[in-house]
Amino acid sequence: MKMTNNKFQTITIAVIFGWLIFFVLIPNLLVFLTSFMTKDSSDLIEFTFSFDSYKRLFDPLYSHVLWNSLYMSGIATFICLIVGYPFAFMIAKLPTKYRPFLLFLVVLPFWTNSLIRIYGMKIFLGVKGVLNTTLLSLGMIDQPMRILNTEVAVVIGLVYLLLPFMILPLYSSIEKIDGRLLEAAKDLGANAFQRFIKIIIPLTMPGIVAGCLLVLLPAMGMFYVADLLGGAKVLLVGNIIKSEFLITRNWPFGSAISIALTILMALMLYIYYRANKLMNKKVELE
Repeated sequence: MKMTNNKFQTITIAVIFGWLIFFVLIPNLLVFLTSFMTKDSSDLIEFTFSFDSYKRLFDPLYSHVLWNSLYMSGIATFICLIVGYPFAFMIAKLPTKYRPFLLFLVVLPFWTNSLIRIYGMKIFLGVKGVLNTTLLSLGMIDQPMRILNTEVAVVIGLVYLLLPFMILPLYSSIEKIDGRLLEAAKDLGANAFQRFIKIIIPLTMPGIVAGCLLVLLPAMGMFYVADLLGGAKVLLVGNIIKSEFLITRNWPFGSAISIALTILMALMLYIYYRANKLMNKKVELE
């Protein structure tokens, strides 16, 4: 029986490693190698080593798109944090029997394709959509607001899709807070605001950083959100990558942008690792 279990574990590990090698490592390695190649109009790439694709990343046009993507993704991340933190805190403080249902409501949107949900958001934000119709009927506005094809619409779409990714890690961190620490701080004279700043925020910092990473990085690549809600005026980095691969057929440059995003993600993960390590060290010292 023991040998059977060991054999099963070996097969499972081999399957997982094989999956990661063929569907993660090799594709990413090919993208990395392609980023150093040269564009060829007939064969897509020419096997001539070059740094031209990476040099183009510093072109003012693409730098503007990158900073604009960081700007909109940053705003979406901040809104998700402001909205998600109180919601996650409320769930964590409710009786245990109510938490599964609320968490189920948080993950329920994942049952529907995100592209379909963005089409629904497009209808909702349209000139004759639900939002404008409701506000007009309530007399809150005199004429329909034009939200579509603006940065505001893109940010709304990003928040709509990515809010659960902020709530879940925040809930996990808040749930682990030892209530005795808050009671001790209260006994020592700390008010609610002081307890929140001095205890709750530091202890939930790993969840904050994780939630921000899970929102910020995917937000920069969601090209279909910018296409459907922002129109041709608003671009994310994901739109540039899609255009380079599918329209201009400049695979080396598209690969270079993808590698740049991967490096940015690695830096963000390192920041998360350091923040988590510092927090654990601080807790051990206390």
